[in-house]
Amino acid sequence: MRAGRASCPSRNHDFFQSIKSLAPMSAHVYKKIEIVGSSATSIEEAINNAVAKAAESVRNIRWVEVLETRCHVEDQKVAYFQVTCKIGFTLD
Repeated sequence: MRAGRASCPSRNHDFFQSIKSLAPMSAHVYKKIEIVGSSATSIEEAINNAVAKAAESVRNIRWVEVLETRCHVEDQKVAYFQVTCKIGFTLD
């Protein structure tokens, strides 16, 4: 064995075989898009608006990852909420 080499092939093989037996992994391929949703009511509604708009042209949406949350202020009050989301979906 060479100096600095820390892996043991038979142990790694056993470890990965035990993981495979726990639960089957899906063979899906995913794509992510970035979209900004907004709402005058709430952050939750802004997220729902983003998903609803994406769903008009994207099928198989699986998750939403909220990256940023912002509020637009007018006259010292929150006028509307914005959320930047990554939307993940499976490819056919």
